[in-house]
Amino acid sequence: MSLEGRLEADVSGPDGESELVTFAFTVINRGSESVDLQFSDACKAEFVVEEDGREVWRFSEGRMFAQMLSTDRLEPGATETYEAEWTAPQPGGYIVRAELQAQEQVCAARTDFAVQG
Repeated sequence: MSLEGRLEADVSGPDGESELVTFAFTVINRGSESVDLQFSDACKAEFVVEEDGREVWRFSEGRMFAQMLSTDRLEPGATETYEAEWTAPQPGGYIVRAELQAQEQVCAARTDFAVQG
């Protein structure tokens, strides 16, 4: 089982102002067998934003997720994308990390991005 992660950050806002960052974490099955991603709640991926090594935003912070078992099956070569939005970020340079929250499967990715002032 070989999972690979890819993370993109899209900074957008009205009239070029940065008011929203959308994260897309894509998990790819690079293996030759199907992979079942089993989750214990509705939070399927965690996103953490850091500035200068200090955590400034976490997707799950202050949120409640339905406690339910679910499974996403990834066939060989297939992808699944998990998204999150960060509203009203401050200007600066950041690193975002995403981590799959599946049981018994590990997949993570990171990318740098900047929010203009």
